[in-house]
Amino acid sequence: MQTMENRYAQLLTQYCLDLRAGDQVYVRSSMLAEPLLREIWREGLKLGANLIIDMDFPEKDNIFYAEANADQLQWIDPGYAHAIKHFDAYLVIRAPYNLRDERVEEKDKLQMRKVATAPLNELYFSRTGSGSMRRTLCQYPTQAAAQEADMTLSQYREFVFNACRLHDDDPGKSWLAVRESQQHVVEYLNDCKHIQYVGPGTDVTFSVAGRLWMNSDGRANMPSGEVFSAPIEDSVNGKVYFSYPSVYLGHPVQGITLWIKDGWVEQWEAEAGQEILDQVFSIEGARRFGEVAIGTNYNIQRPTRNILFDEKIGGSIHMAVGQSYYQCGGKNQSAIHLDMITDMRQQGQILADGKLIYENGKFLI
Repeated sequence: MQTMENRYAQLLTQYCLDLRAGDQVYVRSSMLAEPLLREIWREGLKLGANLIIDMDFPEKDNIFYAEANADQLQWIDPGYAHAIKHFDAYLVIRAPYNLRDERVEEKDKLQMRKVATAPLNELYFSRTGSGSMRRTLCQYPTQAAAQEADMTLSQYREFVFNACRLHDDDPGKSWLAVRESQQHVVEYLNDCKHIQYVGPGTDVTFSVAGRLWMNSDGRANMPSGEVFSAPIEDSVNGKVYFSYPSVYLGHPVQGITLWIKDGWVEQWEAEAGQEILDQVFSIEGARRFGEVAIGTNYNIQRPTRNILFDEKIGGSIHMAVGQSYYQCGGKNQSAIHLDMITDMRQQGQILADGKLIYENGKFLI
């Protein structure tokens, strides 16, 4: 009998990454994902690919930032650098031991590390944006992630697998249907210039003239279910309220309100986590937007404090400050890309060139 891990591995290696004979694949995860990694190894080899698996362990980053000196903070793993420069595919399987491990207290060291890794991160965004390196990010259910989502581990397993459509007879075929249905929306939006999001606490406008809307159909992220673009950097104006929580370096921020003029975030408030939001907007490039998007995965209907799932919630929109997606034509550069999400299922509207195209969480086109 086929296990869910094997179904997951087949979906990731065949549909998401489209692995072929001779492909070089970099896989990163933790030992907690061993049941899935074993099947990734099996299915990747059957397809003729060559895989390197990089394993995390508890408190790896915390120990690094506590003990590393300046030279070590600026050192780049040559094997990882080679993979980013030359490999064909990159798979990240999130399988956290403790989500609070992401809370790094050594801020000066963290900043030094960000500067050191910036050129490689730039290359990563460039290669994944151009398609020269196929990339997929996914989640393996662990106790830490389940607790963060206020679920038992068995409930969280079902949530993850359902979001990925693994219970469908042919998950790959199901995601092809998602691709087809979203392509209609993408083609419509690509003919539009001005977008307006309206909802409780929100009335924000922006231009996407000359920018591309992308069909996020489960290949770059699994699960997926969104359409996204990059706004003209100085075109965003208005006020926006984000009803769902965001998480930055393990710290939650709830009830974010932003006031924007000519693309610049002039003022920000949070109902909880104001100091974290202040830290975010101190980062270069963080006061302009890199992404605008609409979530379409109706198998996800509640936030879990995990952006991989939350930004895909069917009936939501999100906007990200910081780094743009180059494939959309975005130009903003930053060391951060922070997604903020709001529910549109109650009195939410989207207008495109003045026409109502979306209401109460559903497209009208």
